Amino acid sequence: MTDPIRWGILATGAIARSFVADLSLVPDAEVLAVGSRSQDAADRFAAAHGIPRAYGSWAELAADPDLDVIYVATPHAAHHEASLTCLRAGKAVLCEKPLTLTLAQAEELVEAARTGGVFLMEAMWMRCFPALHTICGLVADGAIGDVTTVSADFGLSAPPDVTHRLRAPELGGGALLDVGVYPVTLAHLMLGAPDRIEAWARLTPEGVDENTGMIFGYASGALAALTCSLVGDTPHTAAITGTLGRIELARDFYRPSGFTLVRVGAEPEYVPTPFEGVGYHFEAAEVQRCLREGLPESPVAPLAETLAVMATLDAVRERIGVEYLS
Repeated sequence: MTDPIRWGILATGAIARSFVADLSLVPDAEVLAVGSRSQDAADRFAAAHGIPRAYGSWAELAADPDLDVIYVATPHAAHHEASLTCLRAGKAVLCEKPLTLTLAQAEELVEAARTGGVFLMEAMWMRCFPALHTICGLVADGAIGDVTTVSADFGLSAPPDVTHRLRAPELGGGALLDVGVYPVTLAHLMLGAPDRIEAWARLTPEGVDENTGMIFGYASGALAALTCSLVGDTPHTAAITGTLGRIELARDFYRPSGFTLVRVGAEPEYVPTPFEGVGYHFEAAEVQRCLREGLPESPVAPLAETLAVMATLDAVRERIGVEYLS
């Protein structure tokens, strides 16, 4: 692997801007190129961020022989096409969450990556934060006993414009994929794939979910109670409760700078963990580590886990009556 790791950025929106800014925190990361469906958009992004190469198509970006990895930052309805374009060109891919709209699409990307021997990782940044690594270690070591309950919420006030992508079924609109993926991922991290899934939602006239509740059941007797919403700014908090204590994650649980450990019979203990920038650099650093070590996928964000979460999201969607694709 070359030194530095040379990145291409596919798409030019707000997430792409934040990711590029955070790459400055990653040693030996170099942003070499940006690609967009519009040459003008690519040129403007390149000029704003000091990127030497700008391409007016995804295929041109993917064909750049000097790139080591491409970050796919499109809205999620385009993740499948964009990532497949890059994988088929032999480029390693870090693709924003959710990896695709459906499990079937995700399986196609994973198959393409594995068949081609190309690195692929979903940019589920929550899996890469030091706080979550520490929490997973504490839970595995029995610090709070057997996990009995996971609770998490993520709701925001979405733009009222009915033409916004969050209200478009063909674009994967609704709360579930945009913000619900975080509570679902936390439940998977702590308890694995659920044995039973129940879900309810209020749908918009366009047919996407705007207020969704999920209850997951597990053979152990554990439960996960999760909500996601586009109709109100919820606390964005989470808690993992066990037989001997609990772990509490404050506002914006999905990008934590620490957590509170509460053990039975002891005073609550706040545990700070490393955090800087927006938080995208943690996942970028994990990608670079994997590429340097020649790993086919990340052990921190394994593809099997990505597929398992997508299967759960598909099951929730079936229960609430939402269809993304015609």
